[in-house]
Amino acid sequence: MNVDVGIWGRLNRVIGVLLCLACVSGVGVWYLPLIKSNQEWRKGILRLEAEVQREERLAHRIDAQVMALRTDPRAVERVAREKLGFVKPGETMIRFEPPRTLRGTRR
Repeated sequence: MNVDVGIWGRLNRVIGVLLCLACVSGVGVWYLPLIKSNQEWRKGILRLEAEVQREERLAHRIDAQVMALRTDPRAVERVAREKLGFVKPGETMIRFEPPRTLRGTRR
Protein backbone atom coordinates (compact mmCIF):
# COMPACT_ATOMS: atom_id res chain seq x y z
CA MET A 1 0.00 0.00 0.00
CA ASN A 2 1.55 3.26 -1.14
CA VAL A 3 0.69 6.31 0.82
CA ASP A 4 1.29 9.59 -0.92
CA VAL A 5 2.78 12.01 1.58
CA GLY A 6 2.88 14.69 -1.01
CA ILE A 7 5.70 17.11 -1.50
CA TRP A 8 7.17 16.52 1.99
CA GLY A 9 8.33 13.00 1.15
CA ARG A 10 10.07 14.17 -1.98
CA LEU A 11 11.66 17.08 -0.12
CA ASN A 12 12.94 14.70 2.56
CA ARG A 13 14.60 12.54 -0.10
CA VAL A 14 16.15 15.58 -1.82
CA ILE A 15 17.43 16.89 1.51
CA GLY A 16 18.90 13.46 2.32
CA VAL A 17 20.70 13.32 -1.02
CA LEU A 18 21.95 16.89 -0.62
CA LEU A 19 23.23 16.12 2.89
CA CYS A 20 25.09 13.06 1.59
CA LEU A 21 26.64 15.14 -1.20
CA ALA A 22 27.61 17.84 1.29
CA CYS A 23 29.28 15.26 3.56
CA VAL A 24 31.21 13.72 0.67
CA SER A 25 32.24 17.19 -0.54
CA GLY A 26 33.31 18.16 2.98
CA VAL A 27 35.48 15.08 3.33
CA GLY A 28 36.97 15.75 -0.11
CA VAL A 29 37.78 19.36 0.76
CA TRP A 30 39.23 18.25 4.09
CA TYR A 31 41.58 15.70 2.49
CA LEU A 32 42.48 17.68 -0.65
CA PRO A 33 45.56 19.35 0.93
CA LEU A 34 46.75 15.95 2.14
CA ILE A 35 46.33 14.48 -1.32
CA LYS A 36 48.29 17.33 -2.91
CA SER A 37 51.00 17.02 -0.28
CA ASN A 38 51.21 13.28 -0.96
CA GLN A 39 51.60 13.95 -4.69
CA GLU A 40 54.43 16.42 -4.06
CA TRP A 41 56.20 13.91 -1.80
CA ARG A 42 55.89 11.23 -4.49
CA LYS A 43 57.34 13.57 -7.12
CA GLY A 44 60.22 14.34 -4.78
CA ILE A 45 60.83 10.65 -4.16
CA LEU A 46 60.89 9.92 -7.90
CA ARG A 47 63.30 12.81 -8.48
CA LEU A 48 65.61 11.60 -5.72
CA GLU A 49 65.49 8.00 -6.99
CA ALA A 50 66.54 9.21 -10.44
CA GLU A 51 69.38 11.21 -8.87
CA VAL A 52 70.50 8.14 -6.90
CA GLN A 53 70.57 6.10 -10.11
CA ARG A 54 72.70 8.76 -11.85
CA GLU A 55 75.12 8.86 -8.93
CA GLU A 56 75.34 5.05 -8.87
CA ARG A 57 76.21 5.01 -12.58
CA LEU A 58 78.86 7.67 -11.98
CA ALA A 59 80.29 5.69 -9.05
CA HIS A 60 80.42 2.57 -11.23
CA ARG A 61 82.33 4.42 -13.95
CA ILE A 62 84.77 5.84 -11.42
CA ASP A 63 85.29 2.39 -9.89
CA ALA A 64 86.01 0.99 -13.36
CA GLN A 65 88.55 3.77 -13.99
CA VAL A 66 90.26 3.15 -10.65
CA MET A 67 90.41 -0.58 -11.32
CA ALA A 68 91.88 0.05 -14.78
CA LEU A 69 94.53 2.35 -13.31
CA ARG A 70 95.42 -0.30 -10.73
CA THR A 71 95.68 -3.22 -13.15
CA ASP A 72 96.30 -1.92 -16.69
CA PRO A 73 99.69 -0.29 -17.44
CA ARG A 74 98.31 1.11 -20.71
CA ALA A 75 95.65 3.04 -18.79
CA VAL A 76 98.33 4.52 -16.53
CA GLU A 77 100.40 5.50 -19.59
CA ARG A 78 97.37 7.08 -21.26
CA VAL A 79 96.56 9.18 -18.17
CA ALA A 80 100.21 10.21 -17.80
CA ARG A 81 100.28 11.35 -21.43
CA GLU A 82 96.91 13.14 -21.44
CA LYS A 83 96.81 14.73 -18.01
CA LEU A 84 100.46 15.20 -17.13
CA GLY A 85 101.93 15.73 -20.59
CA PHE A 86 104.55 12.99 -20.29
CA VAL A 87 106.32 11.74 -23.43
CA LYS A 88 108.62 8.82 -24.08
CA PRO A 89 112.32 9.49 -24.77
CA GLY A 90 112.78 10.51 -28.39
CA GLU A 91 109.14 11.62 -28.88
CA THR A 92 108.11 15.17 -29.68
CA MET A 93 104.99 16.59 -28.10
CA ILE A 94 102.75 18.86 -30.11
CA ARG A 95 100.05 20.55 -28.08
CA PHE A 96 97.10 22.23 -29.78
CA GLU A 97 95.33 25.03 -27.94
CA PRO A 98 91.80 26.16 -28.75
CA PRO A 99 91.60 29.41 -30.71
CA ARG A 100 91.14 32.54 -28.67
CA THR A 101 88.09 34.65 -29.37
CA LEU A 102 87.88 38.35 -28.74
CA ARG A 103 85.02 39.40 -26.49
CA GLY A 104 82.60 41.97 -27.79
CA THR A 105 83.58 41.59 -31.46
CA ARG A 106 81.32 40.51 -34.26
CA ARG A 107 82.22 38.17 -37.06
